[in-house]
Amino acid sequence: MRWHKRLLVAGVTGALALTASACAGGQVRGAGGTPEPQASGTQSTAAQANDSTFVYVPNLDVVTDWDPATSYSNEIVALSNIYEGLTRYDSETRKAEPRLATEWTSANDGKEWTFKLRQGVKFHSGATLDAEAAKKAIERTIEKKGGAAYIWDSVDKIEAVDAATLKFTLKYATPLDLIASSGYAAHIYDVDAVDPDGKKTAGTGPYTIDSWQKGKETELTLKAYEDYWGGWKPEQYKKVAFRVTPEITTAWQLLQKGEVNFVQRLNPQLFQQAGSTQGVTTAQTPSFQNLLVLFNTASGPAKNVRVRQALQAAIDYDGLVAALKGSATKASGLVPQGLLGHVDGMEPKQDLAKAQELLGQAGYGPDLPELKLSLTYAQGDADQKLLVTLLSSALKNLNVTLQAKPMSWNAQWDLGKKQGQDIFIMYWYPDYPDAYSWFLNVFKSAEKPQFNLSYLKDSGIDAAIDALPQLTATDQLKADVAYQDLQKKIIEEEAAVAVPYVQTYQRALTADVQGYVDNPAYPNVVFFYDLKRAS
Repeated sequence: MRWHKRLLVAGVTGALALTASACAGGQVRGAGGTPEPQASGTQSTAAQANDSTFVYVPNLDVVTDWDPATSYSNEIVALSNIYEGLTRYDSETRKAEPRLATEWTSANDGKEWTFKLRQGVKFHSGATLDAEAAKKAIERTIEKKGGAAYIWDSVDKIEAVDAATLKFTLKYATPLDLIASSGYAAHIYDVDAVDPDGKKTAGTGPYTIDSWQKGKETELTLKAYEDYWGGWKPEQYKKVAFRVTPEITTAWQLLQKGEVNFVQRLNPQLFQQAGSTQGVTTAQTPSFQNLLVLFNTASGPAKNVRVRQALQAAIDYDGLVAALKGSATKASGLVPQGLLGHVDGMEPKQDLAKAQELLGQAGYGPDLPELKLSLTYAQGDADQKLLVTLLSSALKNLNVTLQAKPMSWNAQWDLGKKQGQDIFIMYWYPDYPDAYSWFLNVFKSAEKPQFNLSYLKDSGIDAAIDALPQLTATDQLKADVAYQDLQKKIIEEEAAVAVPYVQTYQRALTADVQGYVDNPAYPNVVFFYDLKRAS
C-alpha cells in the first residue's frame, strides 16, 4: 500500500532519487492540438529514423502493480508513458494542460466540471475513447478504492453527456482539472482490457509493453503504439528499456560508455564529474519532495511539546544542506516552492541554547536526567544517515541519547503504525501538484495511523484541512492564507514535525538526447515521446 511513498522513505536518495519527471519536454502545444516535437539544437533538414532504444536506469524493480486503477508505486515511470489522463500538469506554466481533454469549464462555484474529449483517440485494445469509456475508467478506479483513488473523493456523479463530453458533479468544489493531472489514479483506460499480468495494456499513451521479465536486469521494454493519436516522427524514440541497476557507480559507468541514456540521480561527487564529462549532459531541477522529521505527539518523552521544540532547534539545518552540496535546498515550511501554500520566511535554524532551555523546562539537560529517544530512518539512505549523525552529535552535548535505527521501509512503517518510536524520518511528495497531500495524509487525525506518523490529533487542524480543496477551487488567496496558518500551527505551535530540506533532482543523460525537461509533478517519469535523438 502506498508503495511509491515507501520507495521515497526507503532511502533512495542516497542512490537514486525518487520524485520528478520530464513533462511536456520540448513540445509546442496548441489549444487542444496535437503535441509536436520541437527542435532543440542544430538539426538536419531531413530527420533520420531513430532506431536506437532509450535505456532508463532505475535502481529498484520497476513494476509492482499493472492495474492503472490501483498502481501506486515506482511503475509510474512506465505507466505514465502507457496511460494518459484528461490533463497533464505543466511545471513551467504551473497549470493543467490539455491531454485527453482538449478544453474544460467549471460552473456552480467549482462544483460542476465539463471536459471536452479529444477526438480520434484509440485505446491499445483498439476500442475508441469516448465519454462513456472515460466515465467507466474513473468509476472503476473509485470503486477499487486502491492507491490514490482518494483524489476523486469530491465526485458525486459522472455523466457521459455525449460521446465527446464528460460532466462531473461534485459534492464540494475542488480544482478537478489539477486532480485529473495526477500521476496516480487519474489514468483513462479501457476497463475491459485491463491485464493484471502485464501481457497487454489498456491505455491511450504512445507506448505499449514489449516484454516484462520480473527480476531480470532488463526488466521491462516498451514499444511504440503505432496508432497513437499524436502521430510519430522519425527522430522520436520508438523503443524503451528499463535496466535495473542498484549501484549508482555502475549506473554512472554504463552512462559514460553510452550503454544507457538516463540516470535518475547521481551523488554530489559524481554529478559534479558528470558536468565535465564529454558525451554527458546534466539536469538540475528543484523538486516537490521534502524530508519530514516526525515527532511522536501521542506517547513517550516527545509527547511534551517542549521536547519536540527542542528537537527542532537542535537540528543543524545549514550544516546538513551544505553537506548535501547542491542536491537539496533548505525548506521553508511544509510546502515546497512552486506549489500554492508555500511560505517564505519559515526556514528553520539551529539554536542549541534554545534547545537546552526547552529541554530544561521539560526536566532534561546537561545537569538533569538523561533523555533517551528512539529514531527510525531509511536503511541505506546516506542523506538521512547524515541528518541522524549531525543530530546525535548535537543532542549528546545536551545529555540526550538518540537511539537511531536504520530499517527497511516495511519494518519502519510497521513499527510506526504501532507508535513504536519517538522520531520517524521519511520523505513526502504530492500525488498531484497541490499541497493538500501533506496535510490530508500526514497530519489529519487518524484512528489507525497510515502516514500520520506524528499521531497528531487536533479537531481544529482537521477542519482546516477539510476546507482546503474547496478554498483552492474557489478562492486561492484564502487557500494560500489557510495553508500558511496550518503550517504555523503544525510546525511552530504543535511542533509535530521538522522539515530540513527539499530535494533538488540531479539527472545525467547522454548528450544525444534532446527535449528533456524535468517536472517535479511526476516521480522520476521521463516522457519518452517528448524526446528525440540528435541526428
